[in-house]
Amino acid sequence: CNFISAMPTNLYGVGDNYHPQNSHVLPALIRKFHFAKENGNSEVELWGTGTPKREFLYVDDLASACLFMMQNYDGTEFLNVGVGEDISISELAETIKEIVGFEGAIKWNTEMPDGTPRKLLDVSKLAAMGWKPNIGLNEGIQLAYADYLKRKDQLNG
Repeated sequence: CNFISAMPTNLYGVGDNYHPQNSHVLPALIRKFHFAKENGNSEVELWGTGTPKREFLYVDDLASACLFMMQNYDGTEFLNVGVGEDISISELAETIKEIVGFEGAIKWNTEMPDGTPRKLLDVSKLAAMGWKPNIGLNEGIQLAYADYLKRKDQLNG
């Protein structure tokens, strides 16, 4: 029996979970900014300071990495899968705000927790083998937002 263990970073993309109580940060921000835009809100409140950093990988890039590993890796150690770069939550929020087209303000509620200051995987093993992601964060968020718009009625239903 031959198997490979892949440890992905934070994933996002088409088919994501946008539930208001249990979605991850990127789809939650898409939903919040879209809701605020649709309702004419002047601001969106986000928790914490916006300073924590996270790494995000588009789901199709995870699939690509898994296929690459099946074809090119026969080791026993797990491989981290990510982009090797992180972004602050405040930068992520500004990017999503722009893509969604929300023109209001972001209000940081610093009474609420930030969470872990930084989550960035060491992806050097996979990169040294020649794999790299194809979908940048801006393009991936645009694809995810387009998917959200197609599915929002059933998601809110």
